[in-house]
Amino acid sequence: MSDQLIPLNILIGDRSYRIKSLPKDEEVIRKTLKTINDKITEFKTQFSGKDMQDYIAMVLIWFATQNPPAEGNGQMEKELIETLKKFEIQIDKVL
Repeated sequence: MSDQLIPLNILIGDRSYRIKSLPKDEEVIRKTLKTINDKITEFKTQFSGKDMQDYIAMVLIWFATQNPPAEGNGQMEKELIETLKKFEIQIDKVL
């Protein structure tokens, strides 16, 4: 298995991002993105009139309070947290 990072174009809410990932992590990232975007849609339905940053913040709080990931997945969790922090910084710059 290759340890080289591959580029991924991802979409969170209404913004696209280009990130790099190990090939073995791509499926987990895509499933996580689907969960995030599904939750954004759910919160948009429940709390109309908010802006996208509010919805993303709601999803981050929801995600952070879910059951911890399985043992042995600590590196993936750290990478996901770092990626989410970068998204938050980029969103804050836009607003």
